[in-house]
Amino acid sequence: MARFANLRRITSLDPVTDHEEIMRISAGLDFPWDYQKSLELALFRTYCVPSISGLLERTGEFERRPQKRYDDTAVLMAELVEHGYDSPRGREALRVVNRQHGRYSISNADMLYVLSTFIYDPIDWIGLYGWRPLSRNEQLAAFHFYRAVGARMGIRDIPADFGAFRAFKEAYEQSNFVFAPSNRRIGQYTLDLFCSWYPSVLEPVVSRAVIALLDPLMVRAFGFSSPPGWVGVVGRLTLRMRALVVRRMPVRRSLKLTRARNRTYPGYPDGYRPSDLGAISSTAR
Repeated sequence: MARFANLRRITSLDPVTDHEEIMRISAGLDFPWDYQKSLELALFRTYCVPSISGLLERTGEFERRPQKRYDDTAVLMAELVEHGYDSPRGREALRVVNRQHGRYSISNADMLYVLSTFIYDPIDWIGLYGWRPLSRNEQLAAFHFYRAVGARMGIRDIPADFGAFRAFKEAYEQSNFVFAPSNRRIGQYTLDLFCSWYPSVLEPVVSRAVIALLDPLMVRAFGFSSPPGWVGVVGRLTLRMRALVVRRMPVRRSLKLTRARNRTYPGYPDGYRPSDLGAISSTAR
């Protein structure tokens, strides 16, 4: 079937040496929407760690410019996937990322945990809601891609094994997902941002639907109230119905990475460089 042409190409590639090409195909052609949504929730997940949410609260960026911070992160990651982390634009994007992180005191463990969510959260999301699950080559390519990105960010002690890194992620969540007021405030700012993308009349529906997609550990760490069980059932059913429709759609021919919609940089990447991105200012140190 033509719909699986990209998967056949991916199957022919080596997830170690060809991980950048596999990521471009997987995230940019077969699963652009799923990668976008799963990474939104991946970042949301990291705010369940008090040391992370506390730092973000001190910067004030989530309170003042949540949309810009979201778009900066999304576009910088898209630059890395579309052009490669060692390309001129990729190196420029990494300089922006490293400059922003270098302004704050962030533990290596927290950096390592955030990196892990970029690998495993899309794998889990697509396994549940994608029009097909990610192949083993795609999963390993994501691991090797973000491991290389992490090394260029100066993150230390990145596990060299796919299963060991997932085990680290799961253990870190069990130990560090605890309620803190900063979790709740950063979580609410982010939830409000998600709701702002839809007509205001839908805000209660969107808010409940997002919380229904979170696992119980996240709900407790944020201090959110769980919506009725049927909300989650309807939400998951809707996403699976979408997958059935997408499965029958034509193969995407052009990358949807840096050209995915963002609200801060209209027309990106036309007229923009990665160095134009990044938080404006901060009070935290």
